[in-house]
Amino acid sequence: MPEPMLAVEDHKLSRETKAVPNLLPCRLHHTGSAAPVSEYWTPIQADDSTSIAYFRGRKLRGRTLPLPDDYQGVVVERKSQEQANKQSHPQEHDQQGAGGVETDTLQVTTRFDKVLVWSHEASTDPATDPYVRGMDEWLQVAGKIHSFTEPDKAAVSPDGGGLGAV
Repeated sequence: MPEPMLAVEDHKLSRETKAVPNLLPCRLHHTGSAAPVSEYWTPIQADDSTSIAYFRGRKLRGRTLPLPDDYQGVVVERKSQEQANKQSHPQEHDQQGAGGVETDTLQVTTRFDKVLVWSHEASTDPATDPYVRGMDEWLQVAGKIHSFTEPDKAAVSPDGGGLGAV
């Protein structure tokens, strides 16, 4: 069976809420509820424009990284097509045939324009931190992929049929 296609669904409510994702240098092996997070996670703003928090007794320092002006971040939750159809069109759910392409929906839950990256004890070093470098490198690649440049006139042959002699 092939992998389902993904569709992004954005509701008006998701445009009204803002979040600040936190990237922590740890791995949690927990699949249950995380509430109430505010009792255990209380970051404070330090004098040097970084944040300080303690997680399980370990001191963490965080640095806020803004997204570029022409980018926006979204937090999504994956829903199967069956769940999405029941929520948005309950009367149409029973009428759909089984012959269509299976589609899962990524439901936008909130948006963000900055990310808080945490590291142990010391402030995040943009040159060595894998998350900071990864975000920076991804933004550079995305900029190249989505940019458009005019073809170089010197590289096109006079008859307009491809590359000329080099």
